[in-house]
Amino acid sequence: MTEPSEETTGARSRAGSAGDQDRSERRLTRRGWTLLVSGALFVAFALVGFFIPVPYVAISPGPTYDTLGKDAAGQSVIQVNGHEIFQTSGELRMTTVSLRDGGITLFNALGLWASGRYALAPREEYFKPGETNEQVRQENIQQLQDSQTAAQVAALRRKFPVKVLAKTIVSGSPADKVLAPGDRLLVVNGKTVTDATEVRAALNGTKPGQTVQITFKSDGQAERTVPLTLAQRPDGPEGFMGLTAVDRADVPFDVKISLQDVGGPSAGLMFALAIVDKMEPGDLAGGRHIAGTGEISEKGVVGAIGGISFKVVGAREAGATDFLVPAHNCAEAKTAAPEGLNLIKVSTLDEAIAQLENLKVGRPTATC
Repeated sequence: MTEPSEETTGARSRAGSAGDQDRSERRLTRRGWTLLVSGALFVAFALVGFFIPVPYVAISPGPTYDTLGKDAAGQSVIQVNGHEIFQTSGELRMTTVSLRDGGITLFNALGLWASGRYALAPREEYFKPGETNEQVRQENIQQLQDSQTAAQVAALRRKFPVKVLAKTIVSGSPADKVLAPGDRLLVVNGKTVTDATEVRAALNGTKPGQTVQITFKSDGQAERTVPLTLAQRPDGPEGFMGLTAVDRADVPFDVKISLQDVGGPSAGLMFALAIVDKMEPGDLAGGRHIAGTGEISEKGVVGAIGGISFKVVGAREAGATDFLVPAHNCAEAKTAAPEGLNLIKVSTLDEAIAQLENLKVGRPTATC
């Protein structure tokens, strides 16, 4: 056996040192690991930000529609058949809010918010759990139709009588199988009814099990008087017939409101004003560009609505100089109203008409 030479031992030692150095260089430093992990997190965040939707909706000013003008199909928004209509000038614009839903990612949301034109809100504030976009659309359409009916009644009752109709009949109630939706109610418990609120009032003091007489008229048939044995009312001590009543204009002509691709109840005031402007002399708009909003009851009471801060912006962008604001929305409207838009506070249809008359002749208006 021979001993390894000093030269051989030194060579091995140098080879070992070089191998250790290579392995050491191949190991990541703490800084390298930090950069690697940070890069991976950035990529993951970017993927989430660009592609994963967030449960929010974006709200912005929507289009406006002149209720004295025509719809997208070229038809008059307010159509009156069988009655004189009067010349109008100017505009009475209803306002809307646009709601963007679906496909909003985190980065989309940040961009929309930063633009200053959009607001973000949790989706659950506008969509019930499990509710589809189509279901919401149908609800909005129904609300629009109800607001159109209320607007017609509110506008026409200023000059014409109203009639009281059965709206819904409760299944299994005393009225079930006796009356039907649309039947005209004339006398309840010996009291003539000329307003829907008088139907329930006519049962004040009655008790379950008591029999009352009701006179009504079905379409195309003669008046009938029948006895009804009252049931227990679920929300009060008096007797219960099992129907709800509504007011409708008792007129020999037709008023139709034609407007597509919008929904919700907040156009009622502007529909009612347009009907009055067309059916009564006086030219309410008086050549001015007027916008507004407000839910309306069949008795002409103007109720608060949502999205007023977006509606005043949309109105001004459409050229409106004056905006009719429900009284309960005044504080919010003032904080968002663009320069050059005059806010006019209203609580009823009659107040709105009076304020437009003031505006036309140069008198002061009730401002927010």
